[in-house]
Amino acid sequence: MNRLDSLFIGEVLRKARENSDLTQEEVAEMLGVGRDAILRIEKGTRKVTAEELHGLVNLYNMNVEDLLTIDTKEDIINMKGIILAGGSGTRLYPITKGVSKQLLPVYDKPMIYYPLSVLMQAKIKDVLIITTKEDQAGFKRLLKDGSQFGINIEYAIQPEPKGLAQAFTIGEDFIGKDPCAMVLGDNIFYGNGLSRELKQASINAKNGVATIFGYQVKDPERFGIMELDSQNNVVSVEEKPENPKSDYAITGLYFYPEGVSAKAHDVKPSKRGEVEITTLNDMYLQDKKLKARLLGEGYSWFDTGTFESLLDASNMIRTIESNRDKLICSPEVIAYENGWIDEDTLEKAASEQEKNNYGKQLRKVLGKR
Repeated sequence: MNRLDSLFIGEVLRKARENSDLTQEEVAEMLGVGRDAILRIEKGTRKVTAEELHGLVNLYNMNVEDLLTIDTKEDIINMKGIILAGGSGTRLYPITKGVSKQLLPVYDKPMIYYPLSVLMQAKIKDVLIITTKEDQAGFKRLLKDGSQFGINIEYAIQPEPKGLAQAFTIGEDFIGKDPCAMVLGDNIFYGNGLSRELKQASINAKNGVATIFGYQVKDPERFGIMELDSQNNVVSVEEKPENPKSDYAITGLYFYPEGVSAKAHDVKPSKRGEVEITTLNDMYLQDKKLKARLLGEGYSWFDTGTFESLLDASNMIRTIESNRDKLICSPEVIAYENGWIDEDTLEKAASEQEKNNYGKQLRKVLGKR
């Protein structure tokens, strides 16, 4: 859609603000204008100046492409989601000798809640959780069939870890002919505007294009890396290079179009015997069907596979929730805001956890409507 009239722009900007979890007052203060100006811009009764539009686009982590291509209507994209929660978690021994890493607490939630919340923010309701045989019972006990979150959760076993792209062959029947997103079970993403980034990645997948997410790191040799040109187009992808061509790590979040399972079957094992996700991404790149979304300032990404990163993530969640007096990355809250569960279901969740702040915060969400 390319009709840049005031009503269209206002509606797009309103949705972008809500996805960024900002109030009209907060936006007005950041831009140095009155709240009434933001209100009228969003209603389409006041034209937005070029300077204001530039400021709003930057504030919401948008770009011109987003403004031109995203329709204001809620696109229904039938998309599947996978959380890869296998592995032995040896970097966290002895903690993970008796429990799956993805069931460990990250402040006030099990680790698995965080990647699940990402898929739910992307409006994905059908989720496959891939686990080890030994750990699967624990995940089923915690998450059940997902109905308490208004979603459908299925489970599959990873017999042995043979690379991240293996998830798409394990989940082939589950995925079927739909596009599919995958997030690693130990990855945490947070930032204003994340919903918009996920929305664009979903649209890409619907249009036959894969999307990877980049995040600047100080030690790129530890990660899969994306090389970008001056327009932030992906030039190359490389797995843990000795001499990185950029400092943009490829995070553990991937969106693929229909047919990803068939493509994953064509990935030849690497020297270490794994079906590498980087090889899969390179196949899309060679087909000119790979895009990148860069998570810049205002975003946090954690690979919580070490003692230090696990503690850092917990501290970040605690600080944000304490400062804002609200839950973040909560499946119950996201489900309620998406309209997937009703007040009674949220009230039940709050009552089950009424002895701690998590339950109290769920009840506060009820009080806001």
